[in-house]
Amino acid sequence: MTPFWGEFIGTMLLLLLGDGVVAGVVLKSSKAENAGWIVITLAWGLAVTMAIYAVGGISGAHLNPAVTLALAAEGSFEWAKVPGYIVAQMLGAFTGAVLVWLHYLPHWGKTEDAGTKLAVFCTGPAIRSAWPNLFSEILGTFVLTAGVLFIGANKFTEGLNPIVVGALVVAIGMSLGGTTGYAINPARDLAPRIAHFLLPIKGKGDSDWAYAPIPVVGPVIGGILGGMFYCAAFRMECKPLFWAATLVTVAVAAMAVRSSAYKA
Repeated sequence: MTPFWGEFIGTMLLLLLGDGVVAGVVLKSSKAENAGWIVITLAWGLAVTMAIYAVGGISGAHLNPAVTLALAAEGSFEWAKVPGYIVAQMLGAFTGAVLVWLHYLPHWGKTEDAGTKLAVFCTGPAIRSAWPNLFSEILGTFVLTAGVLFIGANKFTEGLNPIVVGALVVAIGMSLGGTTGYAINPARDLAPRIAHFLLPIKGKGDSDWAYAPIPVVGPVIGGILGGMFYCAAFRMECKPLFWAATLVTVAVAAMAVRSSAYKA
């Protein structure tokens, strides 16, 4: 199995289990209906753990363009492989979303609310405000990518790293996910959103393309910042990309404060 095939399989499994738990919790007549946020965050963490176990030895189990970009910026992954990894992740995420749709086929018709159906596939903000939403995605992804690199810098008993990374994702979901649903992964949000747009789901409504750039741009910025922060903190290497990502993040934070103050 090639690394690109590994990324496809791993990301497909991640989305199958991750979007699958959302479907179980929000779709009508599911036995897991109304199980709540804790169930969703725990299942997403376990989905990450299982996907890493599945393909970690094949591709490194990035499963996320933001992680791939962070590792490339940090220097432990070849930039030449980045496009192939991202394509594989996008295709895997799309396939996983389609499998979730097939698995819950009888429940789409039972669910009347279009927003609920969209929520199975992709994220949306609790309070729609572009700059604060963008900052939330940057910060959440920064914690993810920096955390993954911090975890890798420690020595664990062989085979425990995926569990710790899964726990990190659970922590992000519980602590930081309440604002935007913590996409923290461009493939996790964009590819299933495309699936929602293409699939014949009765009464599905639109795919909220106006919001779609935020869970893509935010994780890209946050991922690069996380990788560069690791270099600065552990290696004392403050690369130009670190300062660029930091300045962009500060600018987004300032705009978030300004927009919130204006609305208040």
